[in-house]
Amino acid sequence: MSKRTQAADLEVRLLREGIIESIHHVHAVVCDDRGRILSLAGNAETAAFIRSSLKPFQALAVTSSGTLERFNLNDRDLAVICSSHRGAIDQVRQVFNILWHADVDPTALQCPIPKGGQGPLEHNCSGKHAGMLAVCQQRNWPLGTYLQRNHPVQALILGKVAELLRMPAAEFIYAHDDCGAPTYFMQLVQMATLYGQLASGNDWAMERVVRAMTHHPLLVSGEGEFDTEVMRLTEGEIISKTGAEGVQCIGRVGEGLGLAIKVSDGSKRAKYAVGIHLLKQLGWITPAIAEALDETFFNPNRFTRLDVIGELAFS
Repeated sequence: MSKRTQAADLEVRLLREGIIESIHHVHAVVCDDRGRILSLAGNAETAAFIRSSLKPFQALAVTSSGTLERFNLNDRDLAVICSSHRGAIDQVRQVFNILWHADVDPTALQCPIPKGGQGPLEHNCSGKHAGMLAVCQQRNWPLGTYLQRNHPVQALILGKVAELLRMPAAEFIYAHDDCGAPTYFMQLVQMATLYGQLASGNDWAMERVVRAMTHHPLLVSGEGEFDTEVMRLTEGEIISKTGAEGVQCIGRVGEGLGLAIKVSDGSKRAKYAVGIHLLKQLGWITPAIAEALDETFFNPNRFTRLDVIGELAFS
């Protein structure tokens, strides 16, 4: 297997009536569940905070601790734990359902109140926070300090990630995400490896997360959002989770393959365009699905369109 970690990066061009207005540079890598690089564009060792693409792995604290069974939580609850939701009423109610069953007051949530919102339940990370609080309740851990890096629930989450990547937990660089929870600085090859493992079907706790997200994609983001539309259209064959600042992670379910994308300038529109472009190149989506996604994510309005220049280089 080639050890090459660099190749030509990808460009995403915004064209306004055919004239280039902006250019975004993008790195992407595909790995299997053993961490072997199968194809790449740019630098596989590019590092970034994984941000909300970490949520399916933060949810492992729930699936592996007996919390689901203790509080009779279901796949809809688990899907919203993994979500970056839009604060829609059904999403907020699902987060409240977790807290209700775990006997945790919503005032225990320490995620911010979103702009224009009425409470932290509406924050796009409230599901993740509710899941952490449910684990704390199940284990009799303190609720008031659940976001501190040395809190047992955070140690449990980091331990799961460290185990999957076969590296000591102490070596991870962390910072606070916008919601207050720890997030971790990783290379793209590590992110792709995590998603390869998530999609492998080799672990029941991760398989439960995949099933929840792919069966309830509307809870994971929302109507018209990239993660929801990709998972809904592919009907369980693809798992997708966005992260802020140009991070996007995708897994090919049942095949143990993971794709990680990072846009250098953090552009959201560029990462979605690249995601679709690479899903086409890899053969992970059909032409009909590609066409449906193109209509939503390649033409921001009637005056502009996005073009992706470049391909993955295969090892």
